[in-house]
Amino acid sequence: MGNISSNKLGQVMHLMLDRPEKKNALTPAMYSDLAKALNSAKDDFDIRVVVISGAGNAFTGGNDILDFMDTPPTGPDSPVMQFLSILHDFPKPLIAAVHGNAVGIGTTMLMHCDLVYATADAKLSMPFVSLGLVPEAGSSLLFPRLVGHVIASEIFLTGRNFTGTEAHEMRLVNELTSDPLAKALEVAEVIANQPPTSIINTKALLKSGHHQAVAMVMEAESELFRIALESDEAQIAFMKFLEKKSKG
Repeated sequence: MGNISSNKLGQVMHLMLDRPEKKNALTPAMYSDLAKALNSAKDDFDIRVVVISGAGNAFTGGNDILDFMDTPPTGPDSPVMQFLSILHDFPKPLIAAVHGNAVGIGTTMLMHCDLVYATADAKLSMPFVSLGLVPEAGSSLLFPRLVGHVIASEIFLTGRNFTGTEAHEMRLVNELTSDPLAKALEVAEVIANQPPTSIINTKALLKSGHHQAVAMVMEAESELFRIALESDEAQIAFMKFLEKKSKG
């Protein structure tokens, strides 16, 4: 599947963001492949758990800015929105293994995972405001629910990075480990051996109190995100980002 590697390990599906030369920056094709892989895993009774990790020295550098500018996510049928939709609705356990950079969607997707393992020095960030945009993937609801309003405001409004250690303190990460993928696969195996219908029903119950609210927020975020993308603010911010990147 191009830059998404898929490997079935017994009853566990391991999906790897596999574009290490670009720090696994996500393209529309990668979003489309992720959505297809999750839809396939959803319908495959033999798959009980999905683990997501990144190749090389990063989880993901977020969206590939040039591709993002060329093919912005302008509607519910865009690859980005299709991925976010299946991520939100995925009925089976999702586990993330995070190391290195986890930028933008690399952090917001963790809020849809059921368990997250990370290195202490992982570098997470959600620089939406810094790029003239707004939060996405339901993060404007999920993040403050998780960490409280003032911490969420600080991180969103300043765009600052935060470490795996901080993410663990915020309860965004279950456990810090030097080998997140090994830990994620170990726990995935434990879960995969549990009664599968009980697992699916328990996940549904855990999400039932806010599932519809998150869907509504995601829809509002998507519309504001689309409007922001077309603004002069965003275009200037993207140009500054690319200029800074080319210099350093």
